[in-house]
Amino acid sequence: MKKNLLKSCLIAALLAVTSAGASAASKGWEPVKSEYHDAKSVAKEDEVEIKTASSLIIVTASHPVHIKVFTILGRLVSEETLQPGTSQLAVGAHGVYIVKVGEITCKVAL
Repeated sequence: MKKNLLKSCLIAALLAVTSAGASAASKGWEPVKSEYHDAKSVAKEDEVEIKTASSLIIVTASHPVHIKVFTILGRLVSEETLQPGTSQLAVGAHGVYIVKVGEITCKVAL
């Protein structure tokens, strides 16, 4: 009986953590309305730049780009094709993320 209770508690905790992580980026990518003065450049290559500010990942591209954001444990947080311009993703949980934009792959700490 104790094993079943422990197993149920572990499953509930895992589901809670998974749900919290999934809802962290529930809004998805949005166009940037204004510049962030505290944004730090993480990676820049030709026509793509990745920046961070507070709990945001900011991508500027001069052409459509496919982007993937993963947790440090490899769980996919977001996958989308962004239009030219500057877009941001609000990540609710602080931590380390892997961002892949075209041929650029970098680690960002929020």
